[in-house]
Amino acid sequence: MSYITKPKVHHPSLKRNAIGLTRRDYEGSLTTLCAGCGHDSITAAIIQAFWELDVEPHKVAKMSGIGCSSKTPAYFLREAHGFNSVHGRMPSVATGAAAANREMMMIGISGDGDSLSIGLGQLCHAMRRNPNLLYVLENNGVYGLTKGQFSASADPGSTSKRGEPNTMASIDSVLLALNLGATFVARSFSGDKEQLVPILKAGLAHKGFAFVDVISPCVTFNDHVGSTKSYAYTRKHQIEVVHADMIIPRDEITAQYAAGEVHRVQLHDDSWIMLRKVEDDYDPTDRDRAYAHIRAHQRVGEVPTGLLYVGTDLADMHEQMGTIPEALTDLPFEDLCPGDAALQKLQERFR
Repeated sequence: MSYITKPKVHHPSLKRNAIGLTRRDYEGSLTTLCAGCGHDSITAAIIQAFWELDVEPHKVAKMSGIGCSSKTPAYFLREAHGFNSVHGRMPSVATGAAAANREMMMIGISGDGDSLSIGLGQLCHAMRRNPNLLYVLENNGVYGLTKGQFSASADPGSTSKRGEPNTMASIDSVLLALNLGATFVARSFSGDKEQLVPILKAGLAHKGFAFVDVISPCVTFNDHVGSTKSYAYTRKHQIEVVHADMIIPRDEITAQYAAGEVHRVQLHDDSWIMLRKVEDDYDPTDRDRAYAHIRAHQRVGEVPTGLLYVGTDLADMHEQMGTIPEALTDLPFEDLCPGDAALQKLQERFR
């Protein structure tokens, strides 16, 4: 259901970028996510970023793992290369692709469940290796695809769809990235396209691993079982003739606020988050100050957004490994596979 083809109808007045493509040329299939899902807003921002950068779609490789977030690559750049890996394994697949073809523009889409639980080790080592990869973490605090269990990014004290409080400490992906030496760290909100698009463009242009955590509300798990009109209660007390489901359509949550301001955002479950956009004179090149800035605002219940850290002092993966300047995919087979004699000579060293 992730691959409903969009009708190819282009209005002749659509604006074209420097390579003659319209914004619609960067779209993918029709989304099958819930109406109002923050992930679709992120998709729109990704499309806008690629269009504004005049990127040729066939020179992009898009990767994902498992989860609602990992359906996202189906919805943008239908002409790009793509690979949907197993749960939590997107970072290693993307790293391998980046090693094989350094001329491709790489983007990986993941979620908080995919990245911060089963794929946490993979994410950590991708940050260490510093491949040229824009890593977008669509962060909604739940496992949406398996009915809303807490993920590792769920805040302590937040409640589940069933009203159960989360008693575990959360993993803050931005602080994790700063600790592990990531060279580009940012956080934004799915409804703040004005901030998110420039961050995504900067991440795509960054040489090395660019990590962008995007808070993305889940619209489905706001329903409570205490109600006699809830889906769960109704299913329990009626005879199900045919299995069906319904997700209440919700409006997209958007946010517009200036640098240095705090903006309160009401989520679909009527809870609130406080977003604080970094000031114009904020220095994103100091890792220690970035860490202190995030922690200071977290202590007063605020979520700092914007480009939080960028560094150029760490060599990217190709520089660390001393690879050749050409893409491995362009080498002739004889160079990539020197033959049995060369293999026998190599094995002699281990005998």
